[in-house]
Amino acid sequence: MVRLTKNIEENEIRLTKRIVIALLLVTLAGTAAFGKTRKKSVTLTDNVSVNGTLVKAGNYDVVYDEASMELSILKSGKVVAKTAAHLEARLRKANDTQVSRRLVGNEAELVSITFGGSKDDVVVGQGGMQAGGMN
Repeated sequence: MVRLTKNIEENEIRLTKRIVIALLLVTLAGTAAFGKTRKKSVTLTDNVSVNGTLVKAGNYDVVYDEASMELSILKSGKVVAKTAAHLEARLRKANDTQVSRRLVGNEAELVSITFGGSKDDVVVGQGGMQAGGMN
């Protein structure tokens, strides 16, 4: 009887371990499917418009969320501007982080951000649009 109880306990422990491993694998697979977030600190030397919001010159954190395809500009952890953005492939990896803008009238408008070491540009606007700018 003692032997039978011990076998049941061992089987329960094995089953519990398998369930825990399966849950970990599902969690890891789910995390990978959501895409990643890119974040970098940048210094804007001039005021720039982001989706109609004026972002003044200064130091900011720039965050691109691949899952939601949104680019956020943060100052002291608070979002000051947010816009739709998409990735466009570069010919080669960027050496450093670059902010591209264009003049629209007298106002500079954000076109794209390139994260240092990335093979992609984060381009403001919906996917499929072409945007030019100066680096």
